[in-house]
Parts: sequence; C-alpha cells; structure tokens
Amino acid sequence: MKTMYRTHTCGELNGQHVNEKVTLCGWIQKIRKLGGMTFIDLRDRYGITQLAFNAEQNPDLCKQIEPFGREWVIQVTGIVTERYSKNKNIPTGDIEILVEEIQVLNESLTPPFTIEDESDGGDELRMKYRYLDLRRNPVKNNLMFRHKLGIAIRNYMNNIGFVEIETPFLIGSTPEGARDFVVPSRLTHGEFYALPQSPQTFKQLLMVAGFDRYFQIVKCFRDEDLRSDRQPEFTQVDCEMSFVTQEDILNTFEGLLKYIFKEIKGIDIEPIERITYADAMRFYGSDKPDARFDMRFVELNDVLKHRDFKVFNEAELVVGIVAKGCANYTRKQLDGLTDFVKRPQVGASGLVYVLCQEDGHFKSSVDKFYNQEDLRAVAEKCGAQAGDLILIMAGKTEKTQKQLCELRLEMGNRLGLRKAGEYKLLWVIDFPLLEWDEETQRYYAKHHPFTAPKPEHEAILETEPGKVNANAYDIVINGTEVGGGSIRIHDKNMQKRMFKALGFTEEEAQRQFGFLMNAFQYGAPPHGGIAFGFDRLCSILCDADTIRDFIAFPKNNSARDVMLNIPSPISEAQLKELGLK
Repeated sequence: MKTMYRTHTCGELNGQHVNEKVTLCGWIQKIRKLGGMTFIDLRDRYGITQLAFNAEQNPDLCKQIEPFGREWVIQVTGIVTERYSKNKNIPTGDIEILVEEIQVLNESLTPPFTIEDESDGGDELRMKYRYLDLRRNPVKNNLMFRHKLGIAIRNYMNNIGFVEIETPFLIGSTPEGARDFVVPSRLTHGEFYALPQSPQTFKQLLMVAGFDRYFQIVKCFRDEDLRSDRQPEFTQVDCEMSFVTQEDILNTFEGLLKYIFKEIKGIDIEPIERITYADAMRFYGSDKPDARFDMRFVELNDVLKHRDFKVFNEAELVVGIVAKGCANYTRKQLDGLTDFVKRPQVGASGLVYVLCQEDGHFKSSVDKFYNQEDLRAVAEKCGAQAGDLILIMAGKTEKTQKQLCELRLEMGNRLGLRKAGEYKLLWVIDFPLLEWDEETQRYYAKHHPFTAPKPEHEAILETEPGKVNANAYDIVINGTEVGGGSIRIHDKNMQKRMFKALGFTEEEAQRQFGFLMNAFQYGAPPHGGIAFGFDRLCSILCDADTIRDFIAFPKNNSARDVMLNIPSPISEAQLKELGLK
C-alpha cells in the first residue's frame, strides 16, 4: 500500500536522479504519439516532466493510456532515464520517466481554452474558468510573485519593529471618499455595517493604544467605477507610526522600497527625489508624474500673449512641451497628434506646433500670427534646439495641464521613453489640504479628514482654507500612485476645526467620529502613516497593464465575478430576515 502520492514534484528531477524510481502526480499537459512511443507532458505548479511509454516493452500500459486526455489528473511510477532529445527550455529537459505504473486520480472534460502560456481564451472566458486560468504559467507566476513580495514586506517590517494587527471588516459608514459597500444587520433592521475603505481610524486608535509601529496587509473595499488599476476589493499595505515627523516616515518607507527593489528585482534604486504638488502640476500636469523622461511643461504666457491670436490671448494658461528630434514629423503625423488631443478622453479643442528646423528657421501652425522672432523666443524659453518639435496647448489652467499631460505621456510612448523594466520613484509632497467642489459648494478633504495641515498653515485654516497645505505625501512609480499617507491630527481641538472646515456640524462629527475624538482625550501621541496599494505594486514591479493579473479571483470591469455569477439576487426569505422587504 502506497503511503504517499508522490516522491518528487514535476519540476525538480534532473540528470542526478537517473536510474532512481520515482512517483509523480499532476495534470496531463500534452500527449504525443511517435511510432511505438507515446510521450505525456505531466504538469504541476513546479514544472513539467516528460513521461515515456514504450509499446513494445509495455503494450498493456500503452493501451491503458489511450483514452487519456488533456488535464486528466494521474499518478505515475517509473524509472528516471536520460532523455535522448533534450529540451533546454525546461529544468527537467535532460530526463524523462520510463513509466511502469499509472493510476488515474481524476478524469477531466476538455478545457474551454488551452492551458498554455499563450492561451486561445479571451479575458471573459478565462475569468469564467479562473481556476483553469490559474494553471497557466503566466498567471501562476504572478501569484507566486505576489506571495514573494508579501513575505519580503512582512520580513522587513518585522525586522524594524512593526507589529501586524488585524482590524475589523464590519465597521461604520463614512461620508468622505469613495462609496461604501454596506451590509444590512439582521439583528437591528434598518441599520447597516460598511466594509472598510481602509483601516484608517483603527490604526489611529492603535497609536492611542501604544502600538507605536503597526502594519497590516489588508483587504479594503470601495464601490467605485473600475479601471485597469482598480477593483472593488483590493489589498493594501497599511502602516502607522507614533512620535514621528513626515521626514521619519519618508525615510522609513524609502528604506522599505529600496529593500523590495533589491530583494525582489535585484535593482538598486537611487535616493527618491521629492517634488511638491504645485511643481508636479506645473511641470507635468499631474500629481503622479512619470519622471522616466523629461519633457517638462514650459509656461509661455509671457512670450505668446502679445500678438493678435485670440486663442492664446484669452487663455488662462499657454503651455508647451519639447519633443526632442521630432521636427521631421510629417503633416500627417502632426494631424494625428491633433486628433489625439481632440479625443473625448482628452477633450482639447486643438493643438499648436512649432517645428525648429535644422536651418535655423521655424515653421508653425500659427505662422499667420507669429513671426520668426516670436517663434525663436518660444524656442529659447522652451530650451528647444534645431530638430526639435514644440507642442503647445492653451485654456483654463487645470484643464489644460491635464490635457497636455495626456499628450506628454502619448509622446513618451511614441518615442519609446516609457521603458519597461526602468523605474523612477518620486515623493510628491505638500498637497492642498482641501479641495473645493463647485456642485456642492463646499470643501472636501484632499486625502481624508484626519490629515494634519502644515504647522505653518494652521492659522489660516478658517480664513483661507484653500491655501492650506497638508502634511501629506504620495509615492509615485512610473506615473502611478502606489501609496500615500500623512501626518495625522492628534489634537481634539484641531480635529474639530478640520471637521468644521469640511462643513460638519458638531453633532454630525460626534455621531460619525466621536469614538476617535473621544480617544484623543486619553493621551493621543503625534502619529502618521502611509498605505501602499499591494496589487498595484505587484503589477508595476512586473510591468503589467492590470492589477487583475495579480489577484487570484478578480472582478471584471463591470465589478462582476463571472465565475460565481455575482452580484446576484437573494431569496425573499433572506430579504425579509434582513428587514429589506
């Protein structure tokens, strides 16, 4: 009687095991019949091993495997032999197993798509059969990478004194930020829990409790529209520290990022540059700039608002970028760039260009309004050289910055400047504390209501709230925000002032956040923290387009799980029990 299913995995045997008797288990990847020999590629999560069946030596065994198909689960016992035709592409390519015994552990239907690195299944089909998709190497390797990254983070955090503490999933709903997922209470009809968008208040309470270094790799939930880097449920690395300044936090987590890149990617990253929010918007039109390439914005109001060109004269901002070596662009290429910025996703009404020709002359789409001296002044202001292309946009400041940001990224793509495997990290600091919403005619927290203002701006919180900067920071990698945090408000009176600036009455603030404000009365230490998007960090480190590739069972872009066919209705009896019917 066998006491174990297998002696080895399908990824570990090599020439040193020749003549050993082994037992393997796995899934049939492929069956090949060549004359009197039949070969089966047996796969498990560790790799593939070739099995060999000789019709002359063992005809009964060859007859037994005739009905076998792809993805059948089998157990084989045999002798490791040197392979005649070696396969250098796999670790087990020097050997094969001459099978002596075989047992079917389970049969399989023919899969709806091929379980191979390059599958013939579309996204929706593979998500419907996600348990099959997870057998494919690219998806399996992504989850293995996620595991490795999680272990590295836990090891680093443990070694510098952080304690991992779990916080609740059933909490109260909060009015700020994204929409909550709510959970009805069976015991108290008409009342609801919410799933946490983050453990924010709990980690602050842990600071009050004296756990001065907390972290958690935790699931969070947001009921928001989806993109390639968003899911309704996602994972973040949540961290908080007591008795720290912003500088302490940036240095601590810069250390974590350096460790991750070295441990996981074998890359030594440079000290992380810092840029203020104001400069990020001014030079890149984004608070998460891709700094792998330069192409900074240059404001041109002073050199272009002196002629009779209405578009520029009436604009709040005239701004340009320089595309190095692109003065040879054809009219078709230039029209293509204009079409790009006119797309609904960008929303611009047009684009002005200046070609810095090799002979020292300039050609532009506004030659009717600007002479050679005017265009030379533009080139000098932009730092453009002969052979360069200047692209200019104009309009309301914020809108124009965002539009030119999209064009800058597009030019980066076209010129091959956004290179995979190349990483540029930035700290973005000094965010506005509040942002004004025209529709509701009130201020909202740029980050969250517990973010502290810069100490030097505390005095103007009531009188000039729009000018107050936050003690907040984001970490950006290759144009993607990977994490963000802030120094928190730890003083009850300052927290009251913040709630008032956000339009909360004292009663509303007490009802929703009274537990936190009450806790602050019992010796809350100065504290701050940060949270990293774990799924997003995985995708960036692997140069992937979507975080779904690193989540075992993701939702699609409509927030549906097509495998489980959810969300779905529940029974009338359940609705009545919850007081919803």
